[in-house]
This record gives sequence, structure tokens and C-alpha cells, in this order.
Amino acid sequence: MGVTAVLLAGSAFVAVQANAGTPAKSTAGAAAISGKAAAAPKADFDGDGYADTVSGAPRATVAGQQYAGYLTVAYGSAKGASTTHRQLFSANSAGVPGDPEPYGNFGRNTAARDFDGDGVSDLAVTGNKGVIVLWGEKGKGLTSATQMSGVTNATRLAAGDFDGDKKPDLAVGTGDFDQGLKVLYGGFTRDGKAARTDDRPTGHEFGPTTLTAGDITGDGIDDLVTTHAFEEMSESSEFFKGGKDGLADKPQHVTDAETAVIADVNKDGFGDLVIRTVPGGVVEDLPHDHGTLKVLYGSAEGPGAKRTAKLDQNSAGVPGVNEDGDEFGKALAAGDVNGDGYADIAVGVPGEDVGSGAGGKDTGAVVQLLGGKDGLTGTGAKNWDQGSPGVPGAVEAGDRFGAGLGMGDTDKDGRDDLAVGAPGEDGDSTAVDAGAVWVLRGASGGLTAEGVVSYGPKTLGAPESGSQLGSSFLR
Repeated sequence: MGVTAVLLAGSAFVAVQANAGTPAKSTAGAAAISGKAAAAPKADFDGDGYADTVSGAPRATVAGQQYAGYLTVAYGSAKGASTTHRQLFSANSAGVPGDPEPYGNFGRNTAARDFDGDGVSDLAVTGNKGVIVLWGEKGKGLTSATQMSGVTNATRLAAGDFDGDKKPDLAVGTGDFDQGLKVLYGGFTRDGKAARTDDRPTGHEFGPTTLTAGDITGDGIDDLVTTHAFEEMSESSEFFKGGKDGLADKPQHVTDAETAVIADVNKDGFGDLVIRTVPGGVVEDLPHDHGTLKVLYGSAEGPGAKRTAKLDQNSAGVPGVNEDGDEFGKALAAGDVNGDGYADIAVGVPGEDVGSGAGGKDTGAVVQLLGGKDGLTGTGAKNWDQGSPGVPGAVEAGDRFGAGLGMGDTDKDGRDDLAVGAPGEDGDSTAVDAGAVWVLRGASGGLTAEGVVSYGPKTLGAPESGSQLGSSFLR
């Protein structure tokens, strides 16, 4: 049975192994790293020490259902992300609870941690309005699935240790009025039960647009930042401090944001909140904005209490220039790409035009910003696009390279690698907006195209047309 059949005909938990003639059971790996650490949290579903790359195609048609969605797992190896050792999952996969539904968006939001405490990473997924956990198993990978109880309307996910008990927890954006945030505290059992649950009113009429976890206050316990909007206007983001009893009842207002990531860019022991700001507070203006990052440096008092900074493409050392519609910061990812102990930030610029004329419109780019003792600056910054030397593919209008980003050490060399999505990448003439993923390797000098891995749905045996693979990655 081929991998396409795995996805569409319902035989789940099967992966193609390198050099194998027929599909065999797959693999996965282990421990989460504290939110304030430089390295990206590890998603290792078979416990082999290599980080695995998870990317979503939430707009894919599955079993005739529009936007039912699927996700892909490319397992790590000495050569980085492997396109021959992979898995595909949808709500149509055997063993996965539920059935494909229109706009189910399976795989749009994912989070990886060792939820059951067996030393191997597991994968939490939103889909069909609930949360499903795909369970990892050492030496085998993702081998079974359970629907989490008590969650009936999941739109967002973030994982962290919000009560400091060394057991990962899940924050779930439910989208419900006034009760838009539910926290599931670990440990979790494989029958889908959390140790306890709490609702956290956010003070906003609608649920969060994003959830971001990390240790901002430096106390060894993860905190949570939620972003919000109502109709065409943005609203304040909310900072929930973690503590021994879990997330605080009342949050602290912080700057309005579209996207966010938490990482210790100056290695002072406090996670720093990096956000893309909303121009004039008008969400409808975001697609037309050049894009600005704001860094709210962490402290015991919370994000930005002692220091903030702004960066855009006009900042010293940052590649490019501010241009309307670039969307600098549309996607963000954090990890340590050069192994120096400082967290680095990858910045998606999916509206970047490369070259001139209509053929270069919205081709997209990614900017690497390095952390250092002075924090996040343009020093050592690099730009990557499909026209960069060594990057497979070609500059094409509407690819939106950089619309999705994720980080992880796929080759186990101590430096994080960057997964880049281009959801507008076409396959053949019948596969418009199939999407694709590139994985750039980390190196002592920062990201490099040497050993780059790239793949689209066809390479993985997945549905192509309109799937927009690379729209999302692990949070």
C-alpha cells in the first residue's frame, strides 16, 4: 500500500522507510526544552535524537471534503529531514478519531511534547473542532491516536509547563465567547484525559488568534501570550504568568500583535517576546503593510517591562527595504541556528517581491536575525528566497515563500534547522497551490543551503491541488 492510500483510504500509522520496498511502521522522539532556552523544543517522535519536521496542509481536500486538511511528518536523520521516512495523517486515516469534514482544517495547529511521560514526543493536533493526540513510541514513531476529552471547539494550540511540575500542559484556544482559553494540565493518559483542566477568561469577546508559550519571567515555569482581534481591529495581547498553581487568573495587557514567538535572544535567562505589530491597530491593513517587529525583552516583571526595541527592513543590517505588502514578520520561528547559545529568529516575508515585474510579485523570502549579547539586531542577518544560490526551485509570483516557518535540529548537530513553507508553490499544471517545504540546515555561520532538503505533496505521495502544504508548522 502506498502512502497516498495511507491518507485517503484510511490506513494510518504507516511510514515509508528509506530503502524499503513496502511501507512499514514509522518512528518518533523526545524531550521538550524549556521555553527560555535558545534551542527550539525538540519534536522527536521515535526517540532517535533527530528532530522531526511537521508541516500542515489544512486547506487540502480529503475524501472529497474541502479544507478537511492533512499533516506531514518528515523524520530527521544524519542528512536532515527525510522525504523517504515520513508519515501522513488526516481525519481519514485509520486509527484517527473522527471523519473528514469540510473546513475541519486538520493539522492547522500542532504542538509537540512528551505528554504521557514515556520519554518520546507526542503530537497534539487541532482538527474537526477538537484536539487529537498522536502518540509517539520509541523506535516506531507515531503509532496510535486519541481524542482529548473536554475540548469541543479547538482553534489554537500551545504547549508548555505552566505550573512548573515538569509535565507538559496544553493551552487551547476554543473560540467560545468570553471563555476562549482552556488549559489542560499534564500528565496525560493515552485515553485522552488530562490531570485537570481550567478555563481562563481572556477579557475579550472572541477567543485568541494565536497562543505562544515560553518562560518570560525566568522562573523556570512557562508563561502564555495570547493575541486578539475583533472584526477589522486588533485588540491587546494578554500575558498570563505561569506559577505553581498554573496560569494566572488575570492577564497583563501587552502590545497588539498578529504573530508572536518567545525565545531568549540575549541569553540573560529571560524569554523575550518577539511580535509583529498591527499597523494602526487595523487588521485589514496587515496584508498591505511592510511589517515591523517589536521585541519585548523578558524580565521578572513580564515582557517589555524594562526594555523594548523595534526592527524592520530599514533597520541597520537587515536585508531589504520596507515596501508596502512585504509583511515582514507574517511568520516567526525561534531556535539556535549557529549553536552559540543565543536564540535566533527567522522572519517570514511572504509578500516580498524578488526581481521586477509581475513574475516577481509576492514570491516571498525569509530573513535570519541572530541573537547576541545586545539582543536581536541586524548583525549577521541573511536573506533567503528561491533565487538564493543552492535553494531549489525558481522565483515565481504568488509562491509566498516564508508564509510558514518552523525550527528543529533535524540532523542532530547541535544547531537548529529552519523549515520554510511556500503554500502558493505550484506542482504541475494540474496542481495549483500545492505548496512545498524547504529545510535549510543550521551551521556555525548561520543558516546554509548546503544539504538543503525540499519537498512538495507529490514527493510525499499526498494530494496536491490546493493543498497549500507549508501553511503551518509546529508551534
